[in-house]
Amino acid sequence: MPERQGLEKAVAIIYDADKGSAPRVVASGKGEIARKIIDTAREAGVFIQEDPDLVELLAKIPLGQEIPAELYRTVAEVLAFVYKVNEQFKNKLNK
Repeated sequence: MPERQGLEKAVAIIYDADKGSAPRVVASGKGEIARKIIDTAREAGVFIQEDPDLVELLAKIPLGQEIPAELYRTVAEVLAFVYKVNEQFKNKLNK
C-alpha cells in the first residue's frame, strides 16, 4: 500500500487463518525501503492498494503484530477487494 505524495511509505500485511485470527504486518518502511516493498510485491504479482491514511495507521504497528481490532473492518474491505480482483484475474486466465 504505497503513498505517492511526499515521502513514499509502504506496509505489507498477510493473513493466514492457520497462524492467527487477524492479518499481521510483515513489512513496513519509507523511502527506499518502501520502494523495495512495492517492487517485491509487484514482482510477486501481489495486488497493491493505495491508501495513504491506512498506511499511516498500519505503519505504527510493530512488525509481526496482528492489526488491532479497530482496523479489522477497513483491512477486511481491502482484502475483500483484493480477493475479488484476484478471482477476476484467474477467471480471465482460464478462458
